[in-house]
Amino acid sequence: MTPRMSNPYESQTLVDEYLFFHYATFAEAAGDLPVPQEAWGFPQRVVAELLDTSSLNRTALDLGCAVGASSFELARSIPMVLGIDFSHAFIRAARDLKHSHALEGSVLSEGKRLQSFTARIVSELHPERVEFETGDAMNLRGDLGRFDVVLAANLICRLPDPLRFVERLADLVAPGGQLLLATPFSWLEQFTPQSNWIGGSEDSSASCELLAELLRPAFSLELTKNLPFLIREHSRKFQYGISLGTRWRRH
Repeated sequence: MTPRMSNPYESQTLVDEYLFFHYATFAEAAGDLPVPQEAWGFPQRVVAELLDTSSLNRTALDLGCAVGASSFELARSIPMVLGIDFSHAFIRAARDLKHSHALEGSVLSEGKRLQSFTARIVSELHPERVEFETGDAMNLRGDLGRFDVVLAANLICRLPDPLRFVERLADLVAPGGQLLLATPFSWLEQFTPQSNWIGGSEDSSASCELLAELLRPAFSLELTKNLPFLIREHSRKFQYGISLGTRWRRH
């Protein structure tokens, strides 16, 4: 068994950075700078662009939910949503936002200068439908049951042993249900020992191919989509990434 690495996601600085990534407007993030607006709002877009809303979706599980924006987005159309994250600080922030609908935060602007912002959710998101709890994606409690929708956005390549997580997915998705995955396959040894990477090594197949091989016994691929995302480091520096988004249907 691979031990869970120490959790770097408990500081208030990181809580504020994730609140900004999840809830800040594009104008707050970029102003009039020439950065790609279509890459902003990733936690909302990953749901909007992958979820099949024509299915009967009564329950959803958001794994690696961070501060909750994707969980609230799922609740637009799904009556019961559970968000789980490894960070106690992230879950506290998500719960506070659920109840207060607004949280103040600040992020780096330049040097030591900070930019204040307010993370907000609107009532149309039905926050009362969402519950949050802490948990380890590689060691989820055994009584979770099955869900009509399971989402894991930018999680797989942040786990010490992603294979353990992938092997549990078939038990979490109800027959006919949807598995929504998004990952840039950004393998880094600070998060995942190289021996546990799914692909990415010199002598391996591409990560997307190996992941598909692992999922095909229990799932059928329905949709593949490139999902850009933008992370602001400070007012004039941004990270641009592209997650591979997929929707799988449980046999």
